[in-house]
Amino acid sequence: MEVPKDLTSYVRVLKLASTPSTEEFSQVSLVAGAGIMLVGFLGFVIFVIMTFMPGGI
Repeated sequence: MEVPKDLTSYVRVLKLASTPSTEEFSQVSLVAGAGIMLVGFLGFVIFVIMTFMPGGI
């Protein structure tokens, strides 16, 4: 494993990276928020099912 070769690849990736536009950032955060809400809702549904039907699942 050569350190200089690894460092040049990291620098190349950092040069290609750019900050997202406001529209792109808001779209990504909206999708991530929707995913978090979906996982939370599924957890809540499982909690309710297990509370009212302890031996159901």
